[in-house]
Amino acid sequence: MNDISKKTKINQLISNWPKGTAKTVKELKESGYTPQLLKIYSNSKWIELFSRGIYKLYNDEVNWQGVLFGFQKKKATTLHAGGKTALTLKGYSHYISRNENKVFLFNDRKENIPAWIKKFDQIKLKRNEVLNYSRSENFTLYNAGNFHIIISTPELATMEMLYLIPKEQSFDEAEKIIEGLTTLRPKLVQSLLEECNSVKVKRLFLFIAEKHNHEWIKELNTDRINLGSGKRVIVDDGMLDKKYNITVPREYAG
Repeated sequence: MNDISKKTKINQLISNWPKGTAKTVKELKESGYTPQLLKIYSNSKWIELFSRGIYKLYNDEVNWQGVLFGFQKKKATTLHAGGKTALTLKGYSHYISRNENKVFLFNDRKENIPAWIKKFDQIKLKRNEVLNYSRSENFTLYNAGNFHIIISTPELATMEMLYLIPKEQSFDEAEKIIEGLTTLRPKLVQSLLEECNSVKVKRLFLFIAEKHNHEWIKELNTDRINLGSGKRVIVDDGMLDKKYNITVPREYAG
């Protein structure tokens, strides 16, 4: 390869590499960049190792959004930002919590996620099969500046947030966030609730939404939602809500 070809190749690499993101050696190899070339680029301070088998632009800052972008871009995946993380990105969460610095990434339990996605201690991977990650309408794009990432819609994110109660999400914070969700789309809420396999999530969602008497909840057909049977203990030392048969904090009962 002559000097002009080398220069063209590195220019193509840099110009097509969004700042704040990382690329795997495998991905770069598939684009025609050999390990020998990558070593040359690294020695010339065009790129540098971000983690084992992962490169970033030299002196670039890569956060969890850049890591997620790189993973979403290189393969079909269910991995996405969800729960309170997605609601925060959409401007629905303004409350301080014990998990303020945690980033919740969700994916289908059947999909294996490589260890490098855990580069950041703040990332919490949540694998489950209780929510539908197969339909595109359950997701939306978030503009992270130099790139876009796939995140849950507010409707899906709300249910993911409730899924984490009580171990990684407080009931009180979730209740306050849902109070501000006045514009959820009832058709999407309906389909998600019908497809959801968690009795806890469905009962909690309806309990809190009815408490705030949002307009969109009036359009739901609860007869089509399987709420299961028997009691569900949501919080210890709570009181039983007889309609949904769940124990909730005493201040929310009745």
